[in-house]
Amino acid sequence: MYVELIDINKSFGTEKVSDHVSFGIEKGKLVGLLGPSGGGKTTILRMIAGLEDPDSGEIRVDGKVVNQTPAGERGIGFVFQNYALFPNMTVEQNIGCGLDQKSPKRYDKVKEMISRFQLEGLENSFPARLSGGQQQRVALARILAYEPEVLLLDEPFSAMDAHLKEGLRLQMAEVIRDYQGVTVLVTHDRDEAYQLCDNILLLKDGTALEKGETQELFERPKTVQAARLTGCKNLSHFKKISDFCLWAYDWNLKLFTCEKITDDMTYVGIRAHDFIPLSKSEADEWEKREDANLFSPGKSKISEMPFEWYVTFQNHLWWKTNKSLHNNDSEDLLPPYLRVDPTSILLLKGEL
Repeated sequence: MYVELIDINKSFGTEKVSDHVSFGIEKGKLVGLLGPSGGGKTTILRMIAGLEDPDSGEIRVDGKVVNQTPAGERGIGFVFQNYALFPNMTVEQNIGCGLDQKSPKRYDKVKEMISRFQLEGLENSFPARLSGGQQQRVALARILAYEPEVLLLDEPFSAMDAHLKEGLRLQMAEVIRDYQGVTVLVTHDRDEAYQLCDNILLLKDGTALEKGETQELFERPKTVQAARLTGCKNLSHFKKISDFCLWAYDWNLKLFTCEKITDDMTYVGIRAHDFIPLSKSEADEWEKREDANLFSPGKSKISEMPFEWYVTFQNHLWWKTNKSLHNNDSEDLLPPYLRVDPTSILLLKGEL
């Protein structure tokens, strides 16, 4: 099983929601479409499902073009944001509604799904009496009961509180591990994408910014917009000094890199967790090296969160460092110096 989108274009009036988007998804893999709201993610999902038609381009399933294939004949399951359960059907009826009503195995399949998604005792309940998490489990059970070859998930956790969301993410991860079809997840939550997805396509305003293996994409984004979408808060224009040295204008800081600086690179990025605090004696040792990337925090602004300190240094760099819930004393938080390892510096192309 292989699903492929080739040069997909789609507009609603003057609004371009898919601009020459191409990507492929292998069997047993989960691909995340990550980006801000209004970026075209859900429309792409709807085009794969057959609920919208692309203006141009091809959607292929195992090499076969399915642009004109009706949605019901594509073998695709779609879990909507609101779960789209039938309000006048019980849990049991919702799960079984897509199965062959005459099949002798129908009851066994419904029973299997109820057990798999821990819905025992809710068989005769209607959706209005279920929690958001229970509704989500029913929606997943209903889709997976008829064993679709492609599973599409549209912001499945968007309406849930943080505690419930985390538990259901873990359950979703287990479901996906057992599922041997193709899965596509639409999300604007980078933590969700990182936790669940094998590969990610970054989208903004209908344009594919970058795509690749999840961990690699987070570690080494290539464009400034991709860096922002994956959570990089520190970004600065820079002037190239040499192949491995630059001047970051916004931070008033000279930095050495391990990656060669090319003429098409426009921004430098540092993730908020990638600062290394140093004592005075440690800084003295590092100062002997050309690539130390040392700086003093100066007069900084400190903000307390339950499990982290947010620190804005005098040069406007932003640091996020762990703390204990039981310790809210920031008096000794700031070290005399900090450094940035050259391997942590992101060299980026494009504009914000």
